[in-house]
Amino acid sequence: MTTISVAGAEIDTRHYIGGQRVSSAETFTNTSPIDGTFLGEISRGGQAEADAAVAAARTAFPAWAALGPQGRGVLLHKLADLIEENNETLSQLETMDNGSLLRSHRRGVMPRVAMNIRFFADWAINELHHEKFETRGHTNNVSWDPSGVAVLITPWNAPLMLATWKIGPALAAGDTVVLKPAEWTPLSASFFADLTKQAGIPDGVFNVVQGYGKEIGSALVAHPDINRISFTGSVPTAKVIARAAADNLTPCSFELGGKSPMIVLEDADLDLAAEIAVEQYDNAGQVCLSGTRIFVHENIADEFAQKFGEKAAAIKQGDPRDEYTNIGPQIHQVHFDRVKGF
Repeated sequence: MTTISVAGAEIDTRHYIGGQRVSSAETFTNTSPIDGTFLGEISRGGQAEADAAVAAARTAFPAWAALGPQGRGVLLHKLADLIEENNETLSQLETMDNGSLLRSHRRGVMPRVAMNIRFFADWAINELHHEKFETRGHTNNVSWDPSGVAVLITPWNAPLMLATWKIGPALAAGDTVVLKPAEWTPLSASFFADLTKQAGIPDGVFNVVQGYGKEIGSALVAHPDINRISFTGSVPTAKVIARAAADNLTPCSFELGGKSPMIVLEDADLDLAAEIAVEQYDNAGQVCLSGTRIFVHENIADEFAQKFGEKAAAIKQGDPRDEYTNIGPQIHQVHFDRVKGF
């Protein structure tokens, strides 16, 4: 089977290349972290799929760039409308695929996904215009031109929201996109591709390829016919990508998370400090903004530890589809026993 039924929608598990669904000879298994339920077999791409997706994006680039910010903005606003209309499907899909809270998706994450697309559509319209200014008798012309084909590689902890941080500005600026979602959470990206089709975004402008980092990810970042790479993930993986991109001098942008400590000084509001500290458990602790350690002044350490413990003990763990659950499962029982690159 190449589809998964979720909230009345059929989610295709094949690649989306040049406006068409494309199968691979091999697949990989996708399961839900909630209870280990088998979700489906996902097309597993490699060099051939990377080449096809980049070629489709390259072919679509001139016409997409020529539309200009205004023309692209109209289509992107239609896409944002469709995201809002499909909030329930996207929310259930994302929860099933990565185990994060359903209520958070419904109320915050998916509205933010639509907002990301709208923001960058409007930003392009308002900011990407040609300018002229005079300097000592000379006329200077400033133009904002799209780069070409952008390869976007995204993580599993907030799959669609983090993807649209990259997709939104790339499409709005006139670039075409090849998206490679994390292999643990490929489903929302696939459904998103269908929404781009419904919105009227031309074939080849947005492409989704699935698979492991050391296979299709490596093929994409080393490809000689791409113009930009954007990656969110780990420092070791970013080093691998940077080395591959260096051969073609492909510009990269990396968002590699954070390891910031929380510091609680002697005059702090301890109730507030403990409440903020407990927020590190949001999304089962799988947030790049989460603090990884807490430094507390020795004079208040015992009192802070007591308050922190009480608040942490009150957190309800359980099924993320339950309205009263605060923490669902982590993405995998052992995070790194299946890591295959990026």
